Amino acid sequence: MYRAIAANKRNTILIIALFLIIIGALGLVANYMYSPSGSYSIFIGTVVGALIYVVIQYFAASGQAVALSGAKQIEKRDNPRLYRTVENLAITTGMPMPKVYIIDDPAPNAFAAGRDPKHAVVAATTGLLDMMDDSELEGVMAHEMGHVQNYDIRVTTIVFGLVVAVGFLADILLRMSFFSRGGRNNNGNVIFLVLGLAAMIVAPIVATAVQAAVSRQREYLADATGALTTRHPDALASALEKLGAYGRPMQKQNSTMAHMWIADPTKPGIIDRMFSTHPPIAERAKRLRESGLRF
Repeated sequence: MYRAIAANKRNTILIIALFLIIIGALGLVANYMYSPSGSYSIFIGTVVGALIYVVIQYFAASGQAVALSGAKQIEKRDNPRLYRTVENLAITTGMPMPKVYIIDDPAPNAFAAGRDPKHAVVAATTGLLDMMDDSELEGVMAHEMGHVQNYDIRVTTIVFGLVVAVGFLADILLRMSFFSRGGRNNNGNVIFLVLGLAAMIVAPIVATAVQAAVSRQREYLADATGALTTRHPDALASALEKLGAYGRPMQKQNSTMAHMWIADPTKPGIIDRMFSTHPPIAERAKRLRESGLRF
């Protein structure tokens, strides 16, 4: 467990470095095409801007995730069942009490975000609260608290912010290819158009690949952590099976934060599952039930 937490902290640095390299490469392309000879002003501006953005996202990405999901913060009096479930789990694990949110959405789902356990948030949809019994709800929230305990939230929150940045930069690159008239040569705009189109195609693929790499093993680890906390892996397995059988797409979908939910918020088709940010629910439930035999 402690090795996994340490690995997640190292991976945060590696992921930030990867995205800075991608952003820097796009900045170099723009610099070559549109900056005067010998000047690296566009490249330097892009890298400096990316570094500033990373710092901002480190502190602000969880708030953006909450806003994108439409979540509303609650206190104990607003929904005692959910709040007390999270509160009991925080006491059991010895972690600070996270902020608790509810999302008005019939699709059953939940997520956690934040840069560390002291600045964590957990959220659940109204659909999840309606569908799960108390032990299943505890299992789901223990899974989310597992993400907090394992520092998964830091990695997934930063990935969320940087995926947005790469998509935004790729969009700017494409717009420049259509509307810019300057350049080093007459073929500059044509080259930039090709590069812009390539960036628009590659960026979502790279983003999905990184999201999948970040999410899949962390989901298994959070399942195991949650089961260890509650000592009731069958409850989480039952909750996951309900999510697999009765899950539906979220009303507010955003692919950049798909890896943050306990179940895929888009309910993808067969082709999409090849690049899914989540391991198969059936496999997760199977592992939990097998682990239950050892408790």
